[in-house]
Amino acid sequence: MELIYEKSQAGRRAGRLPDYGLPVPEVPASLARKEPPRLPELAENEIVRHFTNLADRNFGIDTGFYPLGSCTMKYNPRVNERIVSLAGFAGLHPHQEDDGAQGALELMWELQQILAEVAGLPAVTLQPAAGSQGELTGLMLMRAAFDDRGEGDQRDTIITADTAHGTNPASVTMAGYKLEKVATTERGNLDLDDLRAKVNERTAGLMLTNPSTLGLFDEDIAEVAEIFHDAGALLYYDGANLNAVVGRSRPGDMGFDIVHYNLHKTFSQPHGGGGPGGGPVAVRAELEPFLPSPQVVKEGDAFRLDRDRPKSIGRVRGFVGPFGVFVRSLAFIRAYGPDLKAMSEVAVLNANYLLALLRDDYELPYDRLCMHEFVLSARTLKREHGITALDVAKRLMDFGIHPPTIYFPLVVPEALMIEPTESEPKERLDSFVEAMKTIAREAAEDPETLKSAPHRRPVRRLDEVKAAKEPIVRHDFGDRQRVGAEA
Repeated sequence: MELIYEKSQAGRRAGRLPDYGLPVPEVPASLARKEPPRLPELAENEIVRHFTNLADRNFGIDTGFYPLGSCTMKYNPRVNERIVSLAGFAGLHPHQEDDGAQGALELMWELQQILAEVAGLPAVTLQPAAGSQGELTGLMLMRAAFDDRGEGDQRDTIITADTAHGTNPASVTMAGYKLEKVATTERGNLDLDDLRAKVNERTAGLMLTNPSTLGLFDEDIAEVAEIFHDAGALLYYDGANLNAVVGRSRPGDMGFDIVHYNLHKTFSQPHGGGGPGGGPVAVRAELEPFLPSPQVVKEGDAFRLDRDRPKSIGRVRGFVGPFGVFVRSLAFIRAYGPDLKAMSEVAVLNANYLLALLRDDYELPYDRLCMHEFVLSARTLKREHGITALDVAKRLMDFGIHPPTIYFPLVVPEALMIEPTESEPKERLDSFVEAMKTIAREAAEDPETLKSAPHRRPVRRLDEVKAAKEPIVRHDFGDRQRVGAEA
């Protein structure tokens, strides 16, 4: 496919601006261009065709199955987009006074109450704009609480599992804490002996998702919570995998003190490509004074933004947070109503259905019932046929299926991390199983087909190392030598 610059024809125009007869302002010489910008010149229909063809090459949840483990790429109902575009929501100015934004404030307050119930914790802030920002906010709340106790200098270490999401250690570092990792047992739980040896008076807290990135619920979570609380430390729940337990179990009941949600995962906000997302945080009552300001509060029948919060950690995002995400998420939650737990039940059912049908074709590192996702390994295929997890992922693209997460979590060699979500019907799951079984057969009978896949996509297999080291991010117009070419 040609670049839009390559399609350009001098003198072509898509349209012209009207001449209003206004004076042309003088541009300071230091800011003026020496020559006109080199922009593509095309007719409007050619522009539309070009970008429509590009859009048709994109793969998303609207075009096919997207079993990207730990990302919960579920279908986003179109009614949510209609609701968020209502004038009273889409056109509401962020500086609108509280009296003129009662509907928006009520929506946020109601979402806070629902999220508090989901987590089993009483107080919620909606401000953080992503799970990663929710993590950082949670750690800042920990620090504020320990500073308030007079233990801020003493508690300098956060413990994470060796299966943790990569954002966990990054957030720990950004928050100024030291990182300590704890091992995973052969059954997929935290190693309690290793944990006890590492928890002490310098421990600030634990960052953990339950179920883990292995898709397994930690059976020892009550004892884990006791270990940390006995040491005066706090527990932080990474809500990336919350889609597995909504309505069935609550992080607060497990012993967690701080929880973040990924609204864009669990509660239907289209995500990918950098956003937008939502990462609200819930906390126990004793941590509520430290939540970011302002907070949405209800007084009688009215709602307002409470800015009088002397112990608050301050803002973590502009205004009140990603409001459009709140509208979509509340619409999604209200559509389920009291039966919201069915979302998680079907997600877990779908995952276990796939696991049961694929366990004989791929290596299963942890032989247990899974939650909303599970991890297989292509280690046997690699050892016997030279086929890697990357080869499996690339070949899946030929079947019109987005590859699962690969090579994560790091504790599983040649990992294939699969999450079907609750929004896929049985026939779609069956077609995925058939594709995976076909690939397993091809690994033994025709490995070269896998090693050279994909074969039926617009772009074949790329040299990803070279692409990372020698990126070409601009059109050179033929006047600059291509990166990496000989002089």
